[in-house]
Amino acid sequence: MKIEFDPVKSRKNIEDRGLTFELATEFELETAVIRIDNRKQYGELRFNALGYIGKRLYSITYTLRVDTLRVISLRKANKREIRYYAET
Repeated sequence: MKIEFDPVKSRKNIEDRGLTFELATEFELETAVIRIDNRKQYGELRFNALGYIGKRLYSITYTLRVDTLRVISLRKANKREIRYYAET
């Protein structure tokens, strides 16, 4: 699957979290825990996934567009999310 993102948002994510959206290419989607993000009406279907990049658990928010995964957010998973992943 192709991965795309807004380069401006990726640069902002580097400033805020020290992470580029390019890391999403290494995200292990096959072993991820995925939920629909229905907290708001976004105008598109969004997903929150917890999965590994290397040995670290990350949280990624994305939407699907035909054959493309579009990254909206990428960050290290917090303690609550790590616990949730382990229990799932």
